[in-house]
Amino acid sequence: MKTILLSSLLVLASAASATEVTVYNSNLGLVKEVRSFDIKKGVHELRVEDVAAQIDPTSVHFKSLTAPDSVRVLEQDFRYDLASPDKILERYLGKEIELRRPVGRDGDKTETIKGVLLSNTGGRVLRADDGKILIDPPGSPVLPELPDGLLTKPTLVWTLDSDRGGEQKGEISYLTSGMSWSADYVLVADKDDAKGDLTAWVTVNNNSGATFKDAKLKLIAGDVHRAPRFAPMALGFAGGRMMKRAMNDSAMVEKPFFEYHMYTLQRPTTLAQNSSKQVEMAQASGVPIKKLYVYDGAEGVSWGGDYGNWDPGYGTSSGKKVSVFLEFQNKKADGLGIPLPKGRVRVYKKDADGSLQFAGEDSIDHTPKDETVRVKMGEAFDLVGERKRTDFSSDEHRRRFTETFEIRLRNHKDSDAVITAVEHLYRWTNWRIVDASQKWTKKDAQTIEFEVPVKKDGESTVTYTVRYSW
Repeated sequence: MKTILLSSLLVLASAASATEVTVYNSNLGLVKEVRSFDIKKGVHELRVEDVAAQIDPTSVHFKSLTAPDSVRVLEQDFRYDLASPDKILERYLGKEIELRRPVGRDGDKTETIKGVLLSNTGGRVLRADDGKILIDPPGSPVLPELPDGLLTKPTLVWTLDSDRGGEQKGEISYLTSGMSWSADYVLVADKDDAKGDLTAWVTVNNNSGATFKDAKLKLIAGDVHRAPRFAPMALGFAGGRMMKRAMNDSAMVEKPFFEYHMYTLQRPTTLAQNSSKQVEMAQASGVPIKKLYVYDGAEGVSWGGDYGNWDPGYGTSSGKKVSVFLEFQNKKADGLGIPLPKGRVRVYKKDADGSLQFAGEDSIDHTPKDETVRVKMGEAFDLVGERKRTDFSSDEHRRRFTETFEIRLRNHKDSDAVITAVEHLYRWTNWRIVDASQKWTKKDAQTIEFEVPVKKDGESTVTYTVRYSW
């Protein structure tokens, strides 16, 4: 009988000749492999190793590429009772084992202790040949063989029925958890915040329990629906001024897929288990950008039902922060015009010394072409907003409220600024602006905005009166 140490377990080999991995945004991967199988004629058992530990065994599909009509899968088991020191020793309870340890001044000699394993829980207990009980005797266990039923890796066990024997090419595919990908964008703004260089990266996470070597990688961007079960930046490319791919075959190519978008890496890559792989996807230079200042003094306030209707103080509290956004159009004329997967956008800008500094970051959702991308940078240091209610009246007989607000915007910068003042009309769905100091824009059923120019070291004031009726 062949002796093995616990640190050196028997590993059965299984090599894949071709692998394709499709990764979704939602902790899901689709693995497709072409392998060589030694198929026997008649009914027999076949082990398929090197599959993901988080495989969904109900999703496995197999077909013979050599003789598609000659092989049928009668039964399938997914075995994941993997070998570990504790599990192996559990199988040897009541049996004799050996413990080896180094002895001597230099540790160049070994001593062997033999005994029947009585327990391996909370410490090792052996009964020696002379009947004495040994508690936690030192040494490494040496066992004659790996117990039956334990595996060194997750394994699919098929019962096949084949009309012919010999080596055949077969394709297996399955879904697995533990895989995800995300997009990351780096935007470097110029000194005037008028244009920027956009670089796209994709990060693929593999915690599925398997390594996929030299795989063809595809990424699906979109919200794929999955049925409940009962008991984790890729960009597209084209010609013209659209985002440039590298001048080789390593770029990703985007194509529509059903109601989603698919991005395919044009070279094989290895997705190691417990790893995060990052790949630069594309670059776009000189993308026009626009800096926006937004004062939302009553941010988060919305229609409050009966409470919001009748409480005179509802919605009157406010803050002073003015938010800063960068905005660009995802259109071909501006160098883009491609589907942008959801991800995180980090913005950098050079300082007076020419050093690149981090300016802010935000997350974006899946953005189709010809839509607007808005990135929140933070709060402006030198801009201040102040909002207060200056009048309020209610007339229950005539079924209406009337209130007036004053918004003051101060600019301590060394240049003029335009600040967008956002106001939420939260008391009722029927409202009318009966007076306003300047033009306003209706954004939705209960939101209006004022575009307010503010001179450097100056202040601008906006007032308006709204009447609610029911």
